[in-house]
Amino acid sequence: MAERPGRTEVLMRQAQVVATRSTCTRAQVGVVIAHAGRVVSQGYNGAPAGMPHCDHTCHCGVARGAAPVCSPGCRFIKAGGWHSPDCAFEVWSNYEAHDGDCPAETIGCQTAVHAEANAIAFAARHGVATDNAALYTTLSPCLACSQLIINAGITRVYMLAEYRDNAGVELLRKAGVGILPWSFPA
Repeated sequence: MAERPGRTEVLMRQAQVVATRSTCTRAQVGVVIAHAGRVVSQGYNGAPAGMPHCDHTCHCGVARGAAPVCSPGCRFIKAGGWHSPDCAFEVWSNYEAHDGDCPAETIGCQTAVHAEANAIAFAARHGVATDNAALYTTLSPCLACSQLIINAGITRVYMLAEYRDNAGVELLRKAGVGILPWSFPA
């Protein structure tokens, strides 16, 4: 018989499942907020309700060997969808310069609501208390989400992976929120 998983493992696995609902093509993040080991709210990152999903696929055309085109919704798209030189997105002239520097990969999402914010907003909208709760996330919180976590009264954050910028984690530490990096048992 398999060993019974602990609450932290179960809640982190639930956060992973919630992340699969994400509509953002850049990163799929899931969050579970729990009181005494019981889920009280959850959230994933994605566009605001009723809005088009975020799209971080490359539209430069360089990777496909075609002429560059703007990202969907760009106000500088010329007739036929060709990239205009007035667009804020730099057009890469060769694949080597493009590789890893495509705006689709390097510019943060301007559409998605982060998973932490969605979970906290759901709790607030439905009158669910988050004071003294624990938050389980598949990716450590950014600075703005950390500010929300502090003001929501959440006292512990379990995180599966670290975000590239640790300013949010540092703010949580300064505020006395318990930071608990976590990994699944082998």
